[in-house]
Amino acid sequence: MTRKLAAVAIGGNSLIMAKGKEDVPSQWMAVRETCKHIATMIEQGWDVAITHGNGPQVGFILRRSELAAHEVHDVPLDIIGADTQGSIGYMLQQSLANEFRRRGIRKQAVSVVTQVLVDRDDPGFKAPSKGIGGYISEEQAQKFRAEGWVVVDDAGRGLRRVIASPIPKTIVELDVIKSLLAQGFVVVSVGGGGIPVIQTEGGEIRGAPPSVIDKDRATALLATGIQADLFLISTAVEKVALDFNKPSQRWLDRMTLDEARQYMEEGHFAKGSMGPKIEAVIAFLERGGKQALITSPENIARALAGETGTWITP
Repeated sequence: MTRKLAAVAIGGNSLIMAKGKEDVPSQWMAVRETCKHIATMIEQGWDVAITHGNGPQVGFILRRSELAAHEVHDVPLDIIGADTQGSIGYMLQQSLANEFRRRGIRKQAVSVVTQVLVDRDDPGFKAPSKGIGGYISEEQAQKFRAEGWVVVDDAGRGLRRVIASPIPKTIVELDVIKSLLAQGFVVVSVGGGGIPVIQTEGGEIRGAPPSVIDKDRATALLATGIQADLFLISTAVEKVALDFNKPSQRWLDRMTLDEARQYMEEGHFAKGSMGPKIEAVIAFLERGGKQALITSPENIARALAGETGTWITP
């Protein structure tokens, strides 16, 4: 069997199924379900590099830190990112190992704490745009604004704090990830878009100012770096739509790169929702990528069989 390589970006819905199911046991259930679909990909002949979101988990740790500030030191955002890469990586590793055992698949998964280099002068540091933490009330928003946070309406879904979202430039541990993939491991890396780091004038790496990197943009960079045959974004919807949630809504089975650019310019994809995903796909294809697929976790197998999902090609 000729094996192909996929970079698979797991969205937040693959870790937290619904509001009210955010506790750790519920997260385990969601991760185990997602890993079944990834195991099916592997059975079908794919080697897989997995990335994952961490937005809710970062928000939980940040809130715990705020509530405990009178007792213990606070936790910087880069350390929170590392914490979530470890915890979510652990859940994915264990769930995949158990699924592999059930199916008789001779594979192992490993997680790599991943740093992603950004430009210390990235304009994103002056224009916060990435949501962090949960949605908040107007009263909470006023309190956070007084503390120096920027609070905005997040794609019409509610008020939310936002921080810088610099563009990913280099995956620091890329060679490690490529080596592990070449040895046959399933690699979990670039969690939450990677830990944002900058390079000092002396050449040292340091944690970047408070920021988070868009997970899909970072996965596109990874997909390019490992020369993936497929960039797969697992998200909350089965397909991409034009005029989403409008009477004129139209689901898309396929898009070309030029069409994706056109739809972006026409404003079909919201900045806090599908927009970053399409931007990431465009970046991957512009760098020579072969194909991308956007679908929901439970539909991955059907989408790979050509039955659903939205395929984007050069």
